[in-house]
Amino acid sequence: MDFPEVVPEIPQLKTHFSFKIQVIPGGITSQTTHIQCCVYRRCLPTANMGISVGKHVDAQGRIYLPYLQNWSHPKSVIVGLIKEMIAKFQEELPLYSLPSSDEARQVDLLAYIAKITEGVSDINSKNWANQENKTINKITVVGGGELGIACTLAISAKGIADRLVLLDLSEGTKGGTMDLDIFNLPNVEISKDLSASAHSKVVIFTVNSLGSSQSYLDVVQSNVDMFRALVPALGHYSQHGVLLVASQPVEIMTYVTWKLSAFPANRVIGIGCNLDSQRLQYIITNVLRAQTSGKEVWVIGEQGEDKVPTWGGQEDVMSHNSQMQLSNRAMELLQVKGQRSWSVGLSVADLVDSIVNNKKKVHSVSILAQGYYDINSEVFLSLPCVLGAGGVSEVIKTAVKEDTVTEKLRSSASSIHGLQQQLKL
Repeated sequence: MDFPEVVPEIPQLKTHFSFKIQVIPGGITSQTTHIQCCVYRRCLPTANMGISVGKHVDAQGRIYLPYLQNWSHPKSVIVGLIKEMIAKFQEELPLYSLPSSDEARQVDLLAYIAKITEGVSDINSKNWANQENKTINKITVVGGGELGIACTLAISAKGIADRLVLLDLSEGTKGGTMDLDIFNLPNVEISKDLSASAHSKVVIFTVNSLGSSQSYLDVVQSNVDMFRALVPALGHYSQHGVLLVASQPVEIMTYVTWKLSAFPANRVIGIGCNLDSQRLQYIITNVLRAQTSGKEVWVIGEQGEDKVPTWGGQEDVMSHNSQMQLSNRAMELLQVKGQRSWSVGLSVADLVDSIVNNKKKVHSVSILAQGYYDINSEVFLSLPCVLGAGGVSEVIKTAVKEDTVTEKLRSSASSIHGLQQQLKL
């Protein structure tokens, strides 16, 4: 890509600090590259300078700016990028001067940066970690549609977050956030800037493609394309947070989020069958008035028709046949319940509460199911898990004795894996 037309404009840009712009034949700069489908630039400090790790720069000098998420030549021009850099770096400088005693150490750092240019390295740092440890209970909801607003209202109502950020990615007033902005909910910030999510303890994805005449595969691929522009940057801004996926299909989009974020699997979770599990338990206890002696029941597997109920603990209190009859009757009643945005929002708030407040509560959520129920592929299915501040800390063993349950889970895993193989990540 050549940008000869922008060179005369560069000296006209005014800034309170100086930086060097490198324009080479055939390219914007020698430091332009791609990582996980996300364009980024890199700070190259001299031997007497250090990298200031913060919202827009990581420990290796990689620059993350909202402008880069939608870079598309020739619509996007280099002057726009430079203006974005000036605006953001006036708020938070990317580099700082080192004392002379630190220059030798900086030379080693520059050599290390050169080695990891073509790969992804651990971008955690003491500066970043120390800054994040000082943060309050901050939660980010990604998406200003009905589900995003429902999650925002439910989390706000439970008083979980000290600060709640709603990222509205829609154009103009297409999203539903205008009314929230008008009536000014306490502790809720509405933004279009991904960096506003920085240092969130939980980042909740609610965005979905609005494609209508496409095939199912095309719609899912549209979601994947959207996530490619969001997940790497949001993961960077909240490196120690938990990524909670409510976008559909939840099993596949949780897998996509896991792959794009490079987070450990225990910190990438889908909402899965948590709502169905809570409803099933309620129906058994309060509608059917069954005496279960405190035994818990969960819905596991894939969201949809292939989900199955399963009981926790041993069968010494209730026989296997009694459990099956009771759970089948409860599932019949559960089938008539829909999943409205507000009910899913309440379920999401329930999960966020367990994570942020480290409740160590058991939920049926979508996790990496590889290694469970003879599943060998990398797929996400709902299984009962203990949730806390670090995400999933334990997977609960259930009293599953029927081969049909394992067969259903393996069948779901096979179909999900088949679709994942057709996606372009």
